[in-house]
Amino acid sequence: MALKQYRPSSPARRGLVLVDRSHLHKGGPVKALTEGLTKTGGRNNTGRITSRGMSGGHKRKYRVIDFKRRKWDVEGTVERLEYDPNRTAFIALVAYADGEQAYVLAPQRLQVGDKIVAGKKVDVKPGNAMQTSQMPVGTIIHNVELKPGKGGQLARSAGTYAQVVGKDRGLTIIRLGSGETRYIRGECMATVGAVSNPDNANQNLAKAGRNRWRGKKPLTRGVAKNPIDHPHGGGEGRTSGGRHPVTPWGKPTKGAKTRDPKKASNKMIIRSRHAKRKGR
Repeated sequence: MALKQYRPSSPARRGLVLVDRSHLHKGGPVKALTEGLTKTGGRNNTGRITSRGMSGGHKRKYRVIDFKRRKWDVEGTVERLEYDPNRTAFIALVAYADGEQAYVLAPQRLQVGDKIVAGKKVDVKPGNAMQTSQMPVGTIIHNVELKPGKGGQLARSAGTYAQVVGKDRGLTIIRLGSGETRYIRGECMATVGAVSNPDNANQNLAKAGRNRWRGKKPLTRGVAKNPIDHPHGGGEGRTSGGRHPVTPWGKPTKGAKTRDPKKASNKMIIRSRHAKRKGR
């Protein structure tokens, strides 16, 4: 992947850095693999804002992605790579030998014309999906299931990946990008390789309007508000907001732990992402 830089022909172009998408398909998506997508503006069924910072944005079609990869032992050919406005990663249109088509997350180094396959145990090459119990230790993976048959939930964003670091009593030990190390069941599926578009994090949108096109609305800082509007508000001159940052509703934020200590899946976590890393 490469980044595109622009000449400063206007203030909005100065500093603009975007991902080069010239290698992607120029047309629209496959109609049979799309669904309508309704914008909520962050409002619930009573019209009240329940998710702040959402508004407007360009109209989108939702691309139905095959996160389950349960079409076993049927080889597919990558017909094209496409941009998906609903996610940061690129997607690949796969045509299977039986004539069926599907969208999958495109891993890095996957090219048009490549063959991919899913099964209990297949070759370790980018795009192939198999059960984690059959993967060699050290394999880089993405689109990882937490429950067999539910579909991939972990490592789906651009440039992300997890790694198989061990096996234990029918369970697979994986290390996530956050630093968390955890068990997952060996029957869970995962796809080999890291997710495409790693340069997504290096973009510079250069103007507020580009975020509005993406459906993101600016949020006013709490310290800039009045005391009646936010716990951080008020005070003489410019203030930092106090020692304990909170949300507008008084809940602790910026590092406060929110995970339930009695959550059933806690026993699957070997090392928390909040654990102190070496060298820090």
